[in-house]
Amino acid sequence: MHRMTQLHRRGFLRAAGVTLALPWLAALEPKPTKTTKAADVPRRLVCICTNLGLLERNFTPAIAGRDYVLTPYLEPFKDLRERMTVITGTSHAEVTGGHSAEATFLTAAPGPGSSSFRNTISLDQFAAERIGHLTRHASLSLVVAQNGTQSLSVTRSGVMLPAEASASAVFKKLFVSGDKKSVEEQVERLRTGRSVLDTVGDRAAAIQKKLGGEDRGRLDHYLTSVREVERRLVLAEEWERKPKPTVTEAAPADGDHLMAKLDAMYALTRLALVTDSTRLITMFIRLDGFTPRYIPGVGDECHALSHHVGRQDKIDELAKLERAKMERLAGLLTALQGVNEGGESLLDRTSVLFGSNLGNGNNHDTRNLPIILSGGGFKHGSHLAFDREKNAPLPNLFVTLLHRLGIDADRFASSTGTLNGLALA
Repeated sequence: MHRMTQLHRRGFLRAAGVTLALPWLAALEPKPTKTTKAADVPRRLVCICTNLGLLERNFTPAIAGRDYVLTPYLEPFKDLRERMTVITGTSHAEVTGGHSAEATFLTAAPGPGSSSFRNTISLDQFAAERIGHLTRHASLSLVVAQNGTQSLSVTRSGVMLPAEASASAVFKKLFVSGDKKSVEEQVERLRTGRSVLDTVGDRAAAIQKKLGGEDRGRLDHYLTSVREVERRLVLAEEWERKPKPTVTEAAPADGDHLMAKLDAMYALTRLALVTDSTRLITMFIRLDGFTPRYIPGVGDECHALSHHVGRQDKIDELAKLERAKMERLAGLLTALQGVNEGGESLLDRTSVLFGSNLGNGNNHDTRNLPIILSGGGFKHGSHLAFDREKNAPLPNLFVTLLHRLGIDADRFASSTGTLNGLALA
């Protein structure tokens, strides 16, 4: 550690309004001692909810166990099969009300459609109360939406925490600091194509000279990733900066940028985890209002497609949209799998929960939710299929995830225990 006396475990590059957190580096890691415990290993949780369900025929495998055949929506995960578990037959007891169930995906609070409904604490905030102090940001709430800041995160008093809807705002929150003037100057540099790395480049170069070969490669890969995120931010916001065209006749709606927003938020999720800026992230993918015509074969608005009423042409469009979403998720998991942290992949240290508040978007059914759990060091590779008529409580999985974070919790919301069939590797 003597050669890195200028740095500490939570290392940063600082210059002119920029604070760039460093990734995990062996040179920054305290040497293991006899008192080092498994509890000292950082454990993380990412929870992602897409709000309009998924086509069951394209998601749910025909059989349970390890010998299930990949369905169309699971095909993008073929190289991640041993890093993920498909879970079906779970739901929240007493949660009905169709779209109003969005607010309860991580809380399981009963009766969201009732006029007297009051939400309860979400899984991430329950965890943040206990481990949030370990990182700069106790938690990070993100939303991919056409408008609004609806969030999956809810406080103990039942108040929704507004989510960050702007990828550039998240980037600023994670990497830009200083007084208002210096912050705005750095944001303007980013908008004109200049990188935050241009500001801290000299310091980064000085640090690289002090690192071993593997650490140099890791830092170089990380800095390249930062530039890639910046590029995605520009792409994601490009349409927002352009005026809408004036036409004299009826015209199709402007193309939106759902997938660009999703790409940017996933890239930022990875950077937030790599830098250990937070260990708790939620992302709400609210599809209403998006019409992703840039996806070949898709021409209708997302919410309208979810209410396909059995029309095969609409089902085909919806399948293309949902497949594209699953491909993006597979990309995030692959990226996390490719990051080494202390001899483990970042995915092995991060439990990634993906699912929906609806089991069937066409009829607003809140039973049989489509769920994927990836990473976290669990024994994966199976399809856990619970009773379709008498669903297992999804909060049982939440209790299991809390335990993986090192949090001693006997129950959460409507849980009856931990999730059967899910064990550590």
